[in-house]
Amino acid sequence: MTIDEVVGELKDGMTIGIGGWGPRRKPMALVRAILRSDLTDLTIVSWGGADVGLLARAGKIRKLVFAFVSLDSVPLEPNFQRARQDGTIPELVELDEGMFQTGLRAAAQRLPFLPMRAGLGSDVLVNQPWIRTVTSPYDDGEELVAVPALPLDVALVHLNRADQHGNATYLGPDPYFDDLFCMAADRAYVSCEQVVDTAGLTVDVPVQRLLISRMMVSGVVETPNGAHFTTCTPDYERDEKFQRAYAAAASGSDEDWAAFRGRFLEGDEAAYQSAVQAFGEEQA
Repeated sequence: MTIDEVVGELKDGMTIGIGGWGPRRKPMALVRAILRSDLTDLTIVSWGGADVGLLARAGKIRKLVFAFVSLDSVPLEPNFQRARQDGTIPELVELDEGMFQTGLRAAAQRLPFLPMRAGLGSDVLVNQPWIRTVTSPYDDGEELVAVPALPLDVALVHLNRADQHGNATYLGPDPYFDDLFCMAADRAYVSCEQVVDTAGLTVDVPVQRLLISRMMVSGVVETPNGAHFTTCTPDYERDEKFQRAYAAAASGSDEDWAAFRGRFLEGDEAAYQSAVQAFGEEQA
């Protein structure tokens, strides 16, 4: 599929899970395509980074389910910070990182909830009293958090390599939870650095790195540099110079952000990549 074909499958009001982790291996080419679209009223489920920040700044998010929103070297994603301070995201569900994972696991297993200890004694339950506890039916009688499932209409993830059928592998040090996003969704779309022959997925790569199965996937998109400016180890690391420019524009005036958006975000993906290349040459 193409980037625009994937976004053409999305509808207003959908619940969309975005894989990766903060500023690491995010499907940013697909996120940028959502920015260019007319989509609105979205529920976004993410261990967030610039994906959340960009969609929040564009007014695309009605509800956000998150555990954090960070750029790592910029601890608090600045567009997300602005949205929180201005109250422009109507509904927020903040979960412990482990609760977030458990919610995806419950959805992947088509269960209404799963029990766990994370969250007990924390302000997660104070601030979101609709999240309930359950008592173990066994002799221990332990109180546990009933973490609600996080079912998704669509999952968007980015992997290093994939075949045309939807099998996909990661080559970096961490799988994150992209497989859970795909299994928790009715439909999942994988963007990747390179589409290869199926046999090529395991050349010099342990089979355990085949994270995504074709049974989980509705479409595949080849998007070289498609995770920019997040990491896609070992293909490339985070573009720290670009991230600093992004953070400065997001934290600055409306005019600063308009200039950044006009240079990098208003064209198609090819225009974005060309502008990024020119930026890199300026910084060299």
